[in-house]
Amino acid sequence: MFELTPDESQRIQSVMDNVRTATLDGATIKLPPYDPDRSVPGDFAGQTIGIEPNPFGGTLGAYRYQFEGEEDLLHLIVTRLDFAPLTPEEGQAVCGMLMPEVSTALIWFKPGQRSQHFYLGHDELVRS
Repeated sequence: MFELTPDESQRIQSVMDNVRTATLDGATIKLPPYDPDRSVPGDFAGQTIGIEPNPFGGTLGAYRYQFEGEEDLLHLIVTRLDFAPLTPEEGQAVCGMLMPEVSTALIWFKPGQRSQHFYLGHDELVRS
């Protein structure tokens, strides 16, 4: 589904290295501070999460992805750059590009209309 550009490939590697390092160090992966200047009129809470530049998020084609830590779970949020609805399959494709080594059986998926959410144990990502 994706043909990665060199910049996208490098960014994915950087983000995943940051996630692994934070996990191994026991550091909490927090969402970036909210920037009201980047909000979109009519937006709902989940669409502009991670729009601010940060070490745990990036873009892949028409999609934005953002990681955060939730207690013992790692949370991945996928949205579209144009804020349009996205299908569960689109979100799953992005998740698969970011974590191809993690079995889909170990990832809990919470579908939505404008954002897709994926959860897995931090230890599963590090082990993979």
